[in-house]
Amino acid sequence: MQPFHTLAGLAAPLPRANLDTDVIIRIDRLTTVPRDQLGVHAFEAIRYLADGSPDPTFLPALPEFSGAPILVSGANFGCGSSRESAVWALQSMGYRCIIAPSFGSIFYNNCFQNGILPLILDEALVSELMNLARHAIPFKVDLQHKVVEAGDRRWSFDIDPLRREMLLQGLDEIGGTLLEDNLIRAWQDADRQRRPWVWNLSEANADSGVKSC
Repeated sequence: MQPFHTLAGLAAPLPRANLDTDVIIRIDRLTTVPRDQLGVHAFEAIRYLADGSPDPTFLPALPEFSGAPILVSGANFGCGSSRESAVWALQSMGYRCIIAPSFGSIFYNNCFQNGILPLILDEALVSELMNLARHAIPFKVDLQHKVVEAGDRRWSFDIDPLRREMLLQGLDEIGGTLLEDNLIRAWQDADRQRRPWVWNLSEANADSGVKSC
């Protein structure tokens, strides 16, 4: 997973609240479209008109926001079903940071597992950033120093220290756990001394092909 340190570029404005994962990516696309191509189909329900032509009110698709690495949107972003593919679709669109007043909890967690920073900011501040984004003001998100900049202004933000560190190192939960490999092995060795019968049984089952419940 690519580490996240600083991110600079335009921010695409998407001023809608309660955008659920079904809107972000239709479920039927997941059976026919490769993961890295899901972005083409993201937000179909609000990105296109009934005749299939682009909806000019869907601002992220406008030419001036092409390649923007940041998305600014409304409250409760990513609510609904738990599909991780919603994050993949946004990743395929090129986004590495999503700024909103709040997120669906599972979507929020999935972002961290895929190297995307879901940044929760006060609703009034998000509204201000949305306006700056509309005017194509350059943004910068500095995770190391926990600062967002837009134009000549800057704001600090809070983030869980462990999640921040894992993003900085480019680690998901499995990668983060493996960093503690020495501690895990030390605990296992100590537990073998305390409860040898547990390990003997587990190893005997493994040798015989029996799965432990």
